[in-house]
Amino acid sequence: MSDQKVIKINPPRKMTGKLRPTLKGRMVDAKALAEVRELLGNESRQRDLLIEHLHKIQDKYKCLSAAHLTALASEMRLATTEVYEVATFYHHFDVVRENDIPPPQLTVRVCDSLSCAIAGAESLSEEIKARIGKDVRVIHAPCLGRCQHAPVAVVGQNPVDEATVGKVMDAVESGSVTAPIADYVDYEEYLKRGGYRTLKECHEGIRKPAEVIEALSHAGLRGLGGAGMATGRKWNIMLKTDPNGRILAMNADEGEPGTFKDRYFMESDPHRILEGMLIAAACLDLVDLYLYIRDEYAGAREIYHREVEKLVSRPPFGLKLPAIHLRRGAGAYICGEQSAMIESLEGKRGEPRLRPPFLTDVGLFGRPTLEHNVETLYWVRDIIEKGPEWFASYGRNGRKGLRAFSVSGRVRQPGVHLAPAGITMRELIAEYCGGMEEGHTFSAYLPGGASGGILPASLGDIPLDFDTLQPYGCFIGSAAVMVLSDKDSIAEAARNVMRFFTDESCGQCTPCRVGTAKALRLMEARNWNTSLLEELSEAMVEASICGLGQAAPNPVRSVIKYFPEEISK
Repeated sequence: MSDQKVIKINPPRKMTGKLRPTLKGRMVDAKALAEVRELLGNESRQRDLLIEHLHKIQDKYKCLSAAHLTALASEMRLATTEVYEVATFYHHFDVVRENDIPPPQLTVRVCDSLSCAIAGAESLSEEIKARIGKDVRVIHAPCLGRCQHAPVAVVGQNPVDEATVGKVMDAVESGSVTAPIADYVDYEEYLKRGGYRTLKECHEGIRKPAEVIEALSHAGLRGLGGAGMATGRKWNIMLKTDPNGRILAMNADEGEPGTFKDRYFMESDPHRILEGMLIAAACLDLVDLYLYIRDEYAGAREIYHREVEKLVSRPPFGLKLPAIHLRRGAGAYICGEQSAMIESLEGKRGEPRLRPPFLTDVGLFGRPTLEHNVETLYWVRDIIEKGPEWFASYGRNGRKGLRAFSVSGRVRQPGVHLAPAGITMRELIAEYCGGMEEGHTFSAYLPGGASGGILPASLGDIPLDFDTLQPYGCFIGSAAVMVLSDKDSIAEAARNVMRFFTDESCGQCTPCRVGTAKALRLMEARNWNTSLLEELSEAMVEASICGLGQAAPNPVRSVIKYFPEEISK
């Protein structure tokens, strides 16, 4: 006993000070929680609906307060940081932290992308700011998908085409803040015109999946959102995946400056696109269809809400349909990239995934996912009904098919023009766009939107299609064609699109996040450091995770290669 060590125990410390009245961390405000619960009602609190629920709060209160975000996190059983990181990622969410001043109840957005910029968007924005009241906020916005009507402003959710100060002020003063609904082919009219007949034949086995896929392949239909993968090949890959729980996701987040064709199709003939999706579902045993529509397209979203409700409540010919889900973007160009869209559909930040695995193996919710662009789905029904030879016969210069060209800039008749794949720029301007604007001479064009590069008018006889522009350092992408004239600065056009890329980089990878900002600073110098810009461009192309960083250098390289006289302006 004498050898045992005696352990001395100190007496407990005396508690001093006041007891903490609440738990550590941000507490849930009872009033905010009640407001969130009222907004959400009986809707599911599942994780992938986070962005949808954030929209409900934003729409009601015109901002996302700290109290509401904390309450939403509690209601959805998420960490507050998860909700904050998603809310602060997207442009259209106004997060107001504690003690911050909330934004005005009404926001006017003025597009500053290239087509609107050359139409006077900057001076328009300044004039509106000078005349608008303090209870209205005026901010710049990236492409709004209405480039044929440049310059464009949006009052609340109401687009003002060919915007002037007077038009914008009238909309503000009259309270016209909701998007108008365009005339379109509704469900009843679509059925009268023979709609969903092809879908019925697919369900009845009259048209076999193998025959449908062969028709799409023979027609030469490709992904028309930019990547250009053969549609028939995509469908064949899906057939080899796990048959349980296959999904189709339609990407209608066309944020590429100069692109507006998908909006045109959705606002004019929505059921043709839905039938394309449902034909894919019938052929590939898809159980869920997701429509991801960009937030800027409020009119298109409303049309689909109406028409999907009709379709589901009264299925054509009594057919059994897969589940159809509508999802709303929140202002993020990066979500045009297919895996970033999948992340957003899951209620997360729209950041591209590393591949492999590919979406056809591990896509939305970890399930095999077929991702398609709006225009691709638009052509499915017609190709099956009219035959692949009908579609393929429209090409020129050895190319196959029809393309919807979104044309904007210095032409007399901008808009969506259905023209043969392989048409040249000069032919497109002369035959479909009514020629150049009065007093303007064709000098350059962007064949594939902001990321597709810039070509001089001297190369205006190249067939416009996939694979034809790569030898010139450009690509067609989504066929967003912006036409420039002798009145425009090519260097400023390149700076405009690089500013866009700098703002829209998701920030996930260093080459893109840092490279776009560094390139813009170099391009703003009086004389461009071309060797450093080329070194930077190479690093971005080789090391960026997705197409944003990989394609961002295209306009820079184009100016250096084709417009060397511009780099000292």
